[in-house]
This record gives sequence, structure tokens and C-alpha cells, in this order.
Amino acid sequence: MSDQSRALPDRPSLRYLKLEAKRRLSAGEFAMLHQAQLAIAREHGLPSWTALKEHIEAASHALMQVRWFMSRFAAADTPEWTPPDEEELRRHFDDHYLSLLPPDTLIQVFSSVAQQLREDLADVRAEPLRLHARIADLRVEAATEADPPYRLRTLRLYPLETKVKDPRVAAPATRTFGAVPEEAAAVAAESFAELGLVGLIVAGATGDGSVWVTAQGWASLDQDEALLPEHRFPASSITKLITAVAVLRLVADGRVRLDEPANAYLRTIRLADDAVTVRELLSHTGGVDNLAPMFDDHVPDLVSVTGPVVACGGPRGTFAYGHGGYALLGQLIADVTASSYEEAVSRMVLQPLGMSDSWFPRSVPATGVAIGHRLTDEGLFERVPTQISVVPAAGGLWTTAADLVRFGLGWSSLLPDALAREALRPQAERGDSPGGQTGLGWGLVLPKDVAGHPGAGSGYSASLIIRPGLVSPGGGQTWLVVTNRQVVVEAINERLALPIA
Repeated sequence: MSDQSRALPDRPSLRYLKLEAKRRLSAGEFAMLHQAQLAIAREHGLPSWTALKEHIEAASHALMQVRWFMSRFAAADTPEWTPPDEEELRRHFDDHYLSLLPPDTLIQVFSSVAQQLREDLADVRAEPLRLHARIADLRVEAATEADPPYRLRTLRLYPLETKVKDPRVAAPATRTFGAVPEEAAAVAAESFAELGLVGLIVAGATGDGSVWVTAQGWASLDQDEALLPEHRFPASSITKLITAVAVLRLVADGRVRLDEPANAYLRTIRLADDAVTVRELLSHTGGVDNLAPMFDDHVPDLVSVTGPVVACGGPRGTFAYGHGGYALLGQLIADVTASSYEEAVSRMVLQPLGMSDSWFPRSVPATGVAIGHRLTDEGLFERVPTQISVVPAAGGLWTTAADLVRFGLGWSSLLPDALAREALRPQAERGDSPGGQTGLGWGLVLPKDVAGHPGAGSGYSASLIIRPGLVSPGGGQTWLVVTNRQVVVEAINERLALPIA
């Protein structure tokens, strides 16, 4: 250890200094980690590691901006609160951030967490331009511009799971396929702990289109079975994207027209409203009634689920997410192709994209699948009985992470360019997602240049997103997150697609 003090850099990184302490411990310079940390602190003229940490945090522009944000929005749920105007917001958020989250939307989103913002920051990891911390049950990530006035260019709040007490999920093993980027591996590891998971798969593709998968945790806690990249899981509502592409293939072949009434193609089951079009079914704007229940241990005949005539009680032209419209699209595919939905979609979508590990089971799969779990009030995990979607076209696909990444990368190659672009063109505003719109199957967030679809069932959650780029093979990017516990996972995908650094 040097006996001379060294100045900290202009933008010191506590994370880097932690890694340096671990490196010197591994090199044998010190017997304990706290000794290495103390030595580094003293080398920089500070009496302790705590003092070094506080010194770095005091110089954090990101921390100062987050404290402004907390103080400004903490009273947003009270009558006397006055929201900041655009001029004030632009003093604290850079222009790019406000293009992704316009002022009105920003105020709406952050006002919803006012109660949590009245708590103190905890678990703070602050650097001059970056911050990771916790507020109540929220994880905070922030980053500022590199130069004055150091406005926020990123601010994200994620829900945390804090009540997991199950010792079986400690120290989860990780297994990979392909070349997993370091950033993705770090996001997966952090998210596993933050969300309280049994198993987590994160997948994507490198720049040359090579698929990678990282799987962490367990496929089954009861059987002590590790989660592997090749484990299958229910895609749930992500299946709707597969169905949408199959319909668009029929459009490309001239066998179906987007703006024709769906009843012109339906034979077995019909819509109560003869005017509802294929486009409206694809974009959830046909006013078709939803279906329930959606899960069972086998797939019955569709007519026993929907009845011979499906009601259309909602307003046409307004987005209302549901399964009824896609049940009819599955029947449309079957009627037009004179084959089962499963056979037609396998032939038109799964096989051309090399999705050889994907299928539509008619009963609950017995082997090779990740088992769903739920968290009890005592903080322990228990198995959730496995069920499958009673409507294959709306949620019946079982697949692997690698296969869904292949779909995200290659779906547009199955369509003419103009039709693929039409699938990603906004058809209606989504009332369930600030700034969101709907395409033909795809959910769209145009300011962030991402499209995707979530999937959730009893004991499972998944999220597939793409950054379309050029609508051609290899022209965009794809990320997938799947867990065998039903929690909100979209935030993980956002961290992958829109990283802070």
C-alpha cells in the first residue's frame, strides 16, 4: 500500500473502487475485504471506506437531481400540489428524456408514486453522473448529462419484491447459451434479486443475429431442478404476435383483406357485428367481448369457449385489449386454410423461422418445462398448478427463449416490407399505457422506438420487445425476459433495450 495520498478522479466511481478492492483481495494483498477497502480509502486521503463513500455521494449530480425530483413530486397526491411546468422540467430533464416521456405523461407517471417519494433514499450507490438507490418499495436508477447543468437524461423507478424468505432461492446458479453480453448478465443478476424470483431467463441477439440466452435460478424448487436455456415455458399472450403474423401472411397471399369484415372469412364461429374488420381484430379495436376463464388443463373445441356467435359490446375504433378478437382470428386462419390453427401457424410461421422447440400443446406438458410458482404470505415459494390457454391463438404457444428471439428477429422476413411496416404503424392510442399505441398485434412506444408484447399466466410472466430498425431480416434488435413467477418484468426489458450507460 502506498503511503502517499492519491487524488480521486473528477468523476470517481464507487463501483470501480469496490472492484479494485476485490481485485487486490484476490491478489493476496489483504486477508479481508474491509482491509482492502480501508487501504483504498486512506490512499485517497480519507479515514474510512464510509467516508470515501460519503465523499463520492456528496459530489453526485445524479443524487442532487433525484433529491430535487423527490421533493418536487412527494406531495403530488395532495390537493394543494402544483405540478411543475415545462420550463421547470426542462431545467432538470434533458430534451431527449422529455421526448421519450413528454411533460404531461411524466407528471402523470411520477405523480402515481408520490407516497413512496416521501420515504428516504436507502441502499444508495452514487457516482457523479449515476445513481442506484431504493425508495420504499421502488428501485431508482438515474443518470445525468456529462456537463453542466447536469440534467437528468435517465430516471427509472421499478417495483421491488421485498418479502422473499425462501432459503432455496439463495445463490442461484447461472447457465448460458451463446455469447451473453456483460450488461445483460448484470441486469439479469440484479433483477433476480430485486424482484424475488425462482427462475429468470433473459435472451437476445448479438449484432450478427446470433442468439444468446442466460438462465438463472430453478425450473422447479420442489424437484431442485436448475433452470436451463432450453427449458420451455408458456408464451401466453405473446402468442398473439404469432397469430397476427399468420393473418398478415394470408393478407400477403391475397387470401384475406385487412379492411374486409372478418365475418367474410369466418365459417364456424361468427361475430355479432358484421362490420368488424380483420384490421380491427388485429388492433383490439373491434369492440369484441373478452373471454373468461382462459386457462384449463386441456384445450376444448373453440365453439364451447366462445359460443357460435361472439358478442361485440364495446365501441369500435377504441383500443380495448382482450382475447376474444384473437380467438376469432385463430378460427379465421383455420377456416381460410382448411386446416387446424396449430397446423397452419406452424407451417406459416414456426417452421420458416426455425422455431423447432415451439408447439401448441392440447394438454398440460409433462416434461422439459419450467414450473410456475407463487409467493405465499410467509415469503415462501409454492408450485402453481400448470395450466394451458383454452384459446391457442390468444395464448397457447409453449416455446423456448431462443425460439422467441428468432421470432423477434425474423418475423418481418415472412412479409412484404410494406405489410411489415403496416404492422408497426399506429392504429389506435392505448389507454392502458402512457404514450403507448397499438399496431397490428404489436404494442408500440414510438418515442422509444420499441415494439413488443407481454405475456402472463398463472405462475409465469414474459415480455418480448424489439427495436424494429429497418423492417428486414437482421435490421432490428430483440430482447426477451421470462420468469416462472407472475410479476411485472417489462422493466427488465427496458433496462436491456434502453441502458443508462
